[in-house]
Amino acid sequence: MSIPSYQNYVEQLVKIQDIRSSIALLQWDMEIYAPSKGASKRAQQIATLSATAHEWSTSEYLGNLLIELNEKVDQLTEDQRINVQKSWESYQKETKLPTAFVKELSRAQSDAFQAWIKAREANDFSVFKDSLRQIVHLLRKKTKLLGYQQHPYDALLNEYEQGATVDFLDRLFAKVKLALKQLIIVLNKEGEATDNAFLKKSFSKSKQWDFGLYLLKQMGFDFEAGRQDLSEHPFTTSFSANDVRVTTRIEKNNLLEMIGGCVHEGGHALYEMGLNPAQYGLPLGQAVSLGMHESQSRLWENHVGLSRAFWQANYSTLQASFPEQLGQVSLEQFYKAINQIAPNYLRTIADEVHYHLHVFIRYEIEKGLIEGTIEVDTLEQIWNEKYRQFLGLEVDSAKVGILQDVHWAEGLFGYFPTYSLGSFYAAQFYKQASLEIPDLETKIASGNLKPLLRWLRENIHQHGQRFSSEDLCRKVTGEGLNVDYFMDYLKEKYAQVYAFNSTLSNKY
Repeated sequence: MSIPSYQNYVEQLVKIQDIRSSIALLQWDMEIYAPSKGASKRAQQIATLSATAHEWSTSEYLGNLLIELNEKVDQLTEDQRINVQKSWESYQKETKLPTAFVKELSRAQSDAFQAWIKAREANDFSVFKDSLRQIVHLLRKKTKLLGYQQHPYDALLNEYEQGATVDFLDRLFAKVKLALKQLIIVLNKEGEATDNAFLKKSFSKSKQWDFGLYLLKQMGFDFEAGRQDLSEHPFTTSFSANDVRVTTRIEKNNLLEMIGGCVHEGGHALYEMGLNPAQYGLPLGQAVSLGMHESQSRLWENHVGLSRAFWQANYSTLQASFPEQLGQVSLEQFYKAINQIAPNYLRTIADEVHYHLHVFIRYEIEKGLIEGTIEVDTLEQIWNEKYRQFLGLEVDSAKVGILQDVHWAEGLFGYFPTYSLGSFYAAQFYKQASLEIPDLETKIASGNLKPLLRWLRENIHQHGQRFSSEDLCRKVTGEGLNVDYFMDYLKEKYAQVYAFNSTLSNKY
C-alpha cells in the first residue's frame, strides 16, 4: 500500500541523500584531485552542505511526517515500516545536534585533513596537533549532546556499530588479545618461518596498478558503476549503488600494500554495489553498520585474498608481470611468505594476527582522549609507548606512527573497533559460506569468485538495515557473533603456513 505521507517522506530522504552524496563527492575530490589552494573554500562548501543536510534531516516537516507515519503503521508494508522506524531513530539522534555544531565540526574535519597531509609531508606531528585538539574538543562536546549511559565513548561507538559499548568491547578485546599473544608465542617458538624478503624488491608501480585492476575485475567490481584512484590513505566512498569509488596506495618496495588495499577496498565496494538501488536514501538502501561493512572487506582481503586457493588462480599472472622478482619463487613460497607474522608499524599491511593489536592500541587511545585521561599534547609519547608494550617496536617516525591513519583527521572516533569486529564477523560468515557453497575453495582456485559474491549478495548485501548486525549474523549463521570462529580460522591457517603437523588447538 502506498500512502501520500510515505511518498513525501521518501522524497525528503532522497533529497537529503542527494546532498550527502554531493558532500561525499567533494570529499573524494579533495583527497584525489583538488588543488591545495582550494582547500579553504572546499572546506567552506562542505560545511555549508553538511549544515543543509542536517537542517533537512532535523526539520519539523520531516519530524511531522515520521510521527504521522508511525500513527499509520498498520497501513504500511513491512519494508515501509522498517524504513520509517529506522528513520525515526536517526531523527531523534540528529535533532540532538544543533546545526551550528554540525557545521563547526564539518569545517574542523576539512581543516584537520589538510593539516594531516602537511604533517605527513613534514613527518611532524606538531603540524597536526592543534587541528586534532579541536576535533577532540568537538567530539567530547558531541558525546554530551548525544548522551550516553556509562561511558562517553559509547556515544561515538554507536555512530558506527549500534549497541556497541566500552564494557562489551573491553571484555571482548581482552579475550582476543590474550589468545593472539599466546598464538604469537607459539608460532615464534615452534613454527617454521618462510623468508619473505623478495616481497620488498622493487616492483613497477604501473604494473602493480594494472594487477590491482585485474583483481578487482575478478572479484566482480563493476567498472561501469565505479572507478579506482590513488590516495594518501586507501578508502571507499559511495554516491549510490551505481557509483562507488575506491582508492589504493602503491609502494614501490612493498607489493602487499597495493594488493591488500585493492582487495580490502574492493570488498567494501561490492557491499555498496549490492545494496538495493530502489531504496536509495532510505535505511533499506544503506549498510547496517561499519562492523558489517568491515566484515566484507576483511573477508575478501584475508579469507580470499590471502588464501592458497586465490593464489592458485592468480599467481602465474602476477609472476608474468614481475618475472625478475618472482620468476624463481614458487606458489607455495609466495603463499607462505605473504602470510608470515611479524610485528610492524603500519596497521594497513599488518598480518592477520598482529593487525588487531594495532586496533586495540587505537581503541585504548580513543577512549582516553574522549574521557579526558589522555590529552593531545602527550599523545605521540603515549602512542609510541603502546607500540613498545603491544608490539615491541620503537617508533622513530611520525609518518609510520601516529600520523599513519587518516581517521582522526576526519573525526572518525569509534571507527577503529569495527575493523576487529568486522574480522570476527568475516570468519563466521566465511565458515558458513564454505558449508553452503559446494567446493568453494575449488571454485576460488579456478578464479571463479561469482558464487561467493552471489552468496554475500543474497545473505548480507541486499538486506540493507533490515536487521541489526547481531540479528543478521544469527540469520546467516544460526548464532550471534562468536569469536571462536575467528581464532579457529587463525589456528588452522597458521598450522599450515608454519608447517605444524597438526592444528594449533592443542598448543594453548
